[in-house]
Amino acid sequence: MNAKKAEAKCSRAGCRARATHRIVWRNPRIHGPEREKVWLACDEHLAFLRDYLRARDFPVRVDTRIGEGEIG
Repeated sequence: MNAKKAEAKCSRAGCRARATHRIVWRNPRIHGPEREKVWLACDEHLAFLRDYLRARDFPVRVDTRIGEGEIG
């Protein structure tokens, strides 16, 4: 049996490109510092997704490492 390994995909709506970055963020109006969410981004949509979150004053951190098991 030859199982294809799933790739992490970009979180941008409609994008099926391979993710190259992790965008770690949280909504401080709802969650404390211990609660973070992760979006995955391809190179093309990294700035769009990051700027979308920053425009809402959400704390945002961008990592270039995509972890195992992160499927978008």
